[in-house]
Amino acid sequence: MKYCDFNGCSCKISKGRYCLEHAASKKQSKKKDIYHHENKPFYRTGAWKEVAEFVYQREGGCCQRCGKFVFGRRAHRHHVVPIRKNPLLKLDPNNIRLLCPKCHVIEENEDDNKKVFANYFN
Repeated sequence: MKYCDFNGCSCKISKGRYCLEHAASKKQSKKKDIYHHENKPFYRTGAWKEVAEFVYQREGGCCQRCGKFVFGRRAHRHHVVPIRKNPLLKLDPNNIRLLCPKCHVIEENEDDNKKVFANYFN
């Protein structure tokens, strides 16, 4: 017997890392942490890689929100209209912005009303 690995839990378990309560919460949090998990195969296609490279070259490697130079894994391509809302736009370069990781998180978490309002005045 050993203790559950969850910080502060005093439950004893015979196998695995977590007690039943914390094993369930860990599975839920892992699902939330996976970025675009349903689209993962798409991001490995040659068509996506071509469009992603085109967007990077078009923007000169600079984040379209803050202007910071980004490269490699730090160069995120953001779909303005998410794939789940309109799959037809997933390879449209006009629907894709180059962002740094910090700006990408901000854009992903903005609510739709704010985006519509901002796009109306730009």
